[in-house]
Amino acid sequence: KQAYDFVRSAENSIKPVFERIDANAEVNLARVLAGFREENVGLRHFAPTTGYGYDDAGRDTLDRLFAHALFAEDALVRPQLTSGTHALYLALSGLCQMGDAVVAASGKPYDTLENAIGLSGDHPHSLKKQGVSFDYVDLNDDGSINIDGVLNMVAQKNAAVLYVQRSRGYAWRDSLLVNEHMAPLFRAVKERFPNIAIFVDNCYGEFTDVVEPLCAGADIIAGSLIKNPGGGIAPTGGYIAGKAKYIQRIENLLTVPGMGREIGSYAASYRPFYQGLYMAPHTTAQALKGAALFARVFEMLGMETMPSSNAKRSDIVQAVRFEEAEGLISFCRSIQSASPVDSAAVPEPWDMPGYTSQVIMAAGAFVQGSSIELSADAPIRKPYTAYVQGGLTYEHCSLAAMLVLTDLIKKGIAKL
Repeated sequence: KQAYDFVRSAENSIKPVFERIDANAEVNLARVLAGFREENVGLRHFAPTTGYGYDDAGRDTLDRLFAHALFAEDALVRPQLTSGTHALYLALSGLCQMGDAVVAASGKPYDTLENAIGLSGDHPHSLKKQGVSFDYVDLNDDGSINIDGVLNMVAQKNAAVLYVQRSRGYAWRDSLLVNEHMAPLFRAVKERFPNIAIFVDNCYGEFTDVVEPLCAGADIIAGSLIKNPGGGIAPTGGYIAGKAKYIQRIENLLTVPGMGREIGSYAASYRPFYQGLYMAPHTTAQALKGAALFARVFEMLGMETMPSSNAKRSDIVQAVRFEEAEGLISFCRSIQSASPVDSAAVPEPWDMPGYTSQVIMAAGAFVQGSSIELSADAPIRKPYTAYVQGGLTYEHCSLAAMLVLTDLIKKGIAKL
């Protein structure tokens, strides 16, 4: 009862935030629905295909739907893209040739991308081994983009690609807003370097705003279907979207040069991908409201959160800081126990492939690794910061907040 009243009080204090999120969801759904109607989507598009996949209407129409939803000229949407990192690596590999340079404007990229780039490890097919250099410019202390630093680095390296990570990742910073942060950077870069390709890692960011990075001048974006754009229904997959001339380069690496997107079947139904995209604006809104609620609950407990509960968001991730590792681990375990799947599991820190420190992950999800479903994870390193994201329904987020709060009170980690 104590936790219930506390969470309800937190909820009531951010009603205007919820109204803003719901309004954006309606705009985004209108755009997605318009795409479905324009493409005259029917049951025939859900049919499985085999073999080479020539003239696969389900595959090709799905590409066009994603392009429409994300303001792109063209898109590649494939179940065979196994993760967001896979989609990012494929896109970078397609954009770059031997001798090219990539400059990241958002600081050091995700841990999982370091091996693919060649910042760590010694993998023979990393970008570094392919003759592509990668440098990054740290964000300013306030989390904003160091535009002058980026321009200088691009000029110094004669960069072919500018890379931007929209989400915070495992970093204590705000996600990058499309109009407020990305647009000024992209304008400045294109004014001086009109031929550079701007590539945005869009993971966790789709449908959190009524615009996408392509609206601000990005050339290519990529992400995962077990995050926002899969709506909690897509069982796997990833996408790459943007200008047609770049998609044409990337598609030849997707399969083989000369065949590109024309081949590739899927023996299971395409229905989950269509239905997932249709649900994505609503499901993302549910996750955003859940993130705002978690932020408000922990603000009221006097703990540090990023972003604040009333902030404009550009991803679904909510960061919460704990004083000790014990609080961090307890939080993740409480999220797991509040899950519909594997609620009896007890997460433990472990050496997760692609990460440089131990990671604890709570993910009682219907789709393994899905971060549009309520989940939490954290590297076990100071400062002890948990990253919670997702939630197929706001009601689940609210109930989970009550259960988490109850557990933390019992363990003496939180006091009302």
